[in-house]
Amino acid sequence: MYASKIVSVGYYVPENVVTNKDLEKLMDTSDAWIIERTGIQERRHIKPGDGNTTSVMGVKAAKNALEKAGMDADEIDLIVFATLSPTLYFPGGGVEVQEMLTKRTIPALDIRNQCSGFVYGLSVADQFIKTGMYKNVLVIGSENHSGGLDMTTRGRGVSVIFGDGAGAIVMSRAEEGDSSSILSTHLHSEGKHKKELMLEGPSTQVWVPELMQINPETEYLPYHPHMNGQYVFKHAVTRFSEVINEGLEANGLSVSDIDLLIPHQANLRISQFIQKRFSLSENQVFNNIQKYGNTTAASIPIALAEAVEEDKLQRGDLLVLAAFGSGFTWGSAIIRW
Repeated sequence: MYASKIVSVGYYVPENVVTNKDLEKLMDTSDAWIIERTGIQERRHIKPGDGNTTSVMGVKAAKNALEKAGMDADEIDLIVFATLSPTLYFPGGGVEVQEMLTKRTIPALDIRNQCSGFVYGLSVADQFIKTGMYKNVLVIGSENHSGGLDMTTRGRGVSVIFGDGAGAIVMSRAEEGDSSSILSTHLHSEGKHKKELMLEGPSTQVWVPELMQINPETEYLPYHPHMNGQYVFKHAVTRFSEVINEGLEANGLSVSDIDLLIPHQANLRISQFIQKRFSLSENQVFNNIQKYGNTTAASIPIALAEAVEEDKLQRGDLLVLAAFGSGFTWGSAIIRW
């Protein structure tokens, strides 16, 4: 059995910055209202004509990670692509990344676990490397939320939260004696809560003819995201705590061993709640939701890339990643950097 490790991490966000003040012009909201409830000050949105799609942003983040690893795309054996906002309904974005990135006919696997997508993707890559099937795996989280948000007062409870962007890591087989490795990953789901955070259509259940008959002025809009914010918050803080502790206990570690925790950037209030519950200092928890909003599957790799750029991680540090989101799904990864 081999061990896997993160070799490099990269990210890409669109140049177009959308501030809370910008949103005030589109809906009945305010900078103070958004910051109080989410901690978000601005986010990035794809701008029409800038050439970005979910897959294109994923490729840009991947190239950034490959450059930092000193690797060529043709050295990659598998692409794992996590998103809830694919460029096409099908096929998945993974094959688009393959097309744009390499001429090799390597497998491309799509992950549909929303905010937990990156942790799930990392776990899948870890297993493929551990068993010896693949040596180098590219894991990408990329989202184009702005293309499907209700940017009116009706949708403000959701639309002010989300942003666009992509993050990627290169994972490889750890050499013998290498202290850097993925120690363990821990994944869960509880589908009975699916309707508390979902987008119902378009889908094979709610298809285009039905959607065309909806009056957007008076009826429920299944093609925009629905979120029961308080319900999600209550479950998130519980599951975050459980899955972090699960990972630590599995490795004989304690909270005091954590050098850096990077939670999925869902809501600054959730991150602060977890920080307080575990008695972690500001230096032990990395947040950047203030700048980018919630980028779902992209949020952890974007935050990890920035943490590395800011020298928040040193070789041998214990890194904990944790996520919770739609499904409900949640997971953690315990990593020796």
